[in-house]
Amino acid sequence: MNSGNALDGLDDEQRAVAEALHGPVVVLAGAGTGKTRAITHRIAHGAATGEHDPRRTLAVTFTTRAAGEMRSRLRVLGVEGVQVRTFHSAALRQLRYFWPRVSGGEFPELLPSKARLVAEAASRCKLPTDTATIRDLAADLEWAKVNFLTGAAIGERALALSRNLAVDAAALAQVQVAYEDAKAARGLLDFEDVLLVTAGALADRPDIADQIRAAYRWFTVDEYQDVNPLQHRLLGLWLGERDDLCVVGDANQTIYSFTGATPAYLTSFRSSHPDATEVRLVRCYRCTPQIVTLANAVISRASENPAQALILRSQRDTGPEPTVEVWSDDVEEADQVARRVVQHVKDGIPARDIAVLFRINAQSAALEEAFAEAGVPVVLRGTERFFDRPEVREAVTRLRGAARGESTGGPLGEEVRAVLGTAGWSPEAPRTAGAVRERWESLAALATLADELAEALEDSLTAFIAELDARAELQHAPVADGVTLASVHAAKGLEWKVVFVVGCSDGLLPLQYAETPAQVEEERRLAYVAITRAADHLHLSWARARQPGGRAVRSVSPFLAEALAGSRSVGDALTGGVVRRGSGKARGERARRGPARCRVCRKGLVTAPERTLGRCQSCPSDLNEELLDALRAWRLQVSREKAVPAYVVFTDNTLMAIAEQSPSDEAALADIPGIGPMKLQAYGEQVLALVGAHA
Repeated sequence: MNSGNALDGLDDEQRAVAEALHGPVVVLAGAGTGKTRAITHRIAHGAATGEHDPRRTLAVTFTTRAAGEMRSRLRVLGVEGVQVRTFHSAALRQLRYFWPRVSGGEFPELLPSKARLVAEAASRCKLPTDTATIRDLAADLEWAKVNFLTGAAIGERALALSRNLAVDAAALAQVQVAYEDAKAARGLLDFEDVLLVTAGALADRPDIADQIRAAYRWFTVDEYQDVNPLQHRLLGLWLGERDDLCVVGDANQTIYSFTGATPAYLTSFRSSHPDATEVRLVRCYRCTPQIVTLANAVISRASENPAQALILRSQRDTGPEPTVEVWSDDVEEADQVARRVVQHVKDGIPARDIAVLFRINAQSAALEEAFAEAGVPVVLRGTERFFDRPEVREAVTRLRGAARGESTGGPLGEEVRAVLGTAGWSPEAPRTAGAVRERWESLAALATLADELAEALEDSLTAFIAELDARAELQHAPVADGVTLASVHAAKGLEWKVVFVVGCSDGLLPLQYAETPAQVEEERRLAYVAITRAADHLHLSWARARQPGGRAVRSVSPFLAEALAGSRSVGDALTGGVVRRGSGKARGERARRGPARCRVCRKGLVTAPERTLGRCQSCPSDLNEELLDALRAWRLQVSREKAVPAYVVFTDNTLMAIAEQSPSDEAALADIPGIGPMKLQAYGEQVLALVGAHA
């Protein structure tokens, strides 16, 4: 490509980034401002002008997803040879290559998980070995290592940062020694060791350092606010005395301080590199003006680094105002979120363009139940790379085998589904959660991708396999056709047309354990990150109580109360900082004056299946089995006519409730959870006819 093409389509600030090809460059890039576009075009412009050699360029980011996205964009721009890797991937590649000179023996095995050895170390130190403690100990050990902390220094640094350790500092220091001994005895390296040993090799062996510096001349680091001291040291060793470094980040999105990440390297970049070129990207192409106004209102009240705060300017047309809703309890909140999602899907927004974000993973349970009852497929966002999942590897192997055989000549989607069926996939999603559901969702994502690519690939299974291979190398995972449920941390770097942020109450956002000003400000940045994931529609909600009938002791998040009170664009219907749209009703507009009661024993119903059935699982039922069989046959017919999974029509529990309660009119039918106004309108008459025929 020529140099002009590399600059096409960039705004003035993005173009300034692309043209800053020499010396240190710092890009302060707000959410949705096109930072990846700017830095990939900078790499392309450098290559097109001959100022940079792509083969000697290293771009570093923090996730394989981000690295895959950058590789894809560079490929589109016609740039070949650039190394785009995570810190760990780049260090591991170098360490493997130089290991014979560093050690002389075989390369050690990498420890996939610390849990087993941490548990062993904790047991030696006579500490608890339950799952939660081991998880927290592992996090503390990682934090200590990336900060170069051992012995008494661990406690001193933790005290200075008000970090709550899993055990007291002296005990953690003992666990650290025992853990390192256990690793050494087995000849293992963990992920932090990869960075540490690579840095040590570069510092101690000038010959190795010179060879790496000859291989890489130009460096780009994305998400620079997330760099920890160990990564910063490694980057400095890669650079040596040179300054051909471009860093990109946003101090407003620093949300990983608990891992050792610090925005200090970003915010002080101009101090450490006085001749650096600085460019600020503040034109937000993702969010509507209404969403940007709220995001700015939240982050502008931050007490830390006000000079570094970026105030976004939306480049979008006006959109709907963000909504803020308060509900009686978490169950009702989840029900109402699922209900509104159904409406968005009905309005034409694909489920994959909708996300529900929460502060802690425990909040997902009520949401999963509510979405299951509403018949809405969901995707729980994890950290495992899509193409590394065992079920995906197995499926690709089966598809590869099928491609070598005779093609059916049918649509690609049907051919792929036939192969996936041999791997255990079925058209109807499993009702269970956990590993079974995750496996199904992975295979369903492949099936959906086949449908999307069928026309472009001319229904060729061989071409589909080639596309999967290319995506696997780039770690470009298909997007599953479901609503994303994710923590705010897991959502960073992503965006959706519609975003729901639940649990916006004091104690969850900010989390009740955020005690110091620094910790509270990190929670504020989490709120900012959550808000800026939304492109078109933003729905914020909170619940006064945790459980139905529980004490209504919660209050709205102070971040929202402050921001909404000072923002007229959110709407003038503002009382106490909260736009109250909640009705106190959910699931068929039933009054919620306490927990639903079992119609047999009158005890409170806790789980979603029990609430749907209207009775405890252990209580006797008056099931009309003939009616249940008729309902199942009717549901199967409807699902085939509409080409949707059967559970999208009605779940098994809803059918069971109908067969037990035999509702005689629409009011009684609407009182059954899982039958909202839309389903009542679509299926009410047919269901009541079946009930009447089998009374």
